[in-house]
Amino acid sequence: MKAVRVHEFGDVSNLRYEEIETSEPAADEVRVRIHAAGVNPVDYKIRQGAPFPIDLPWIPGWDIAGVVDEVGTDESEFEPGDEVYGILPFPGDGGAYAEAVTVSPTEGKLSQKPESLSFEEAAAVPMAGLTAWRSMQLTDLQAGQRILIHAAAGGVGHFAVQFAKHRGAHVIGTASGSNEEFLRDLGVDEFVNYREERFEDAVEPVDVVIDAIGGDTFTRSLEIVKESGVIDNLPLNLTPEQEVAADGHGIRVVQADTLDREWLDEITEVLDDGTVAPTLDTVFPLAEAQQAHELSEEGHVRGKIVLKTSEGDEN
Repeated sequence: MKAVRVHEFGDVSNLRYEEIETSEPAADEVRVRIHAAGVNPVDYKIRQGAPFPIDLPWIPGWDIAGVVDEVGTDESEFEPGDEVYGILPFPGDGGAYAEAVTVSPTEGKLSQKPESLSFEEAAAVPMAGLTAWRSMQLTDLQAGQRILIHAAAGGVGHFAVQFAKHRGAHVIGTASGSNEEFLRDLGVDEFVNYREERFEDAVEPVDVVIDAIGGDTFTRSLEIVKESGVIDNLPLNLTPEQEVAADGHGIRVVQADTLDREWLDEITEVLDDGTVAPTLDTVFPLAEAQQAHELSEEGHVRGKIVLKTSEGDEN
């Protein structure tokens, strides 16, 4: 089968499209013929050499959508022919940038693919969608509350906007001016062009902040969160000083790196009923993973980047 592998960490030239052996599933695993794989910022950060428990050569990626073609002797949940999507064990070895992968459905958080989505659309959901869904749980966002979502047009952000609106919240999103119409269509009630104004000057106090940026953005967000409010710091990059400052403002900070499998089933429901939809920025052939990483590294992706395999080309 074809796969993209990294043999040494560094720039995009280290992504090699090559032929490797197709693995067989263990007793508790299924093999999925991957039709599409989602691209996330963590992929290029590890490729660049970010500390992560990865052995080389490494196949990047965690988001997959495809068809089960073989099941292990102890696996009873899925059958050959099932259309599935999900996230490979994270943190873990990845393996999504390939034409097939073996995975335990429980550890890999697999679910039946939403009938309403193409494989490419489904591959855009798992990591970003689960992260945004987790934010809704951790912050306990309620109807009528005010929520500020930073980087609202990005992968996590554009799902968070839709989930927050689904909960009945008043949604404020920050992004560049070119994304205003896109975010208005998704449902934001207020838009802040971060290139033209400081959000802390433009926004009235909020109950919840979803911070996908961290650093100075987190510190400035403390100024507009109500006492007893909450910030979800997605990059997990707070300094001790920032933690003390948040405590001094009476603000609860949540940080987590776990994603629950049952959330994917819940997300599937709101995808299939049309409440939420993924946005695809660009779909690249698997062989063009280098171009996909170059676009991802620019940091201005609207929605998600997806890689399509030759399996996907057959449909």
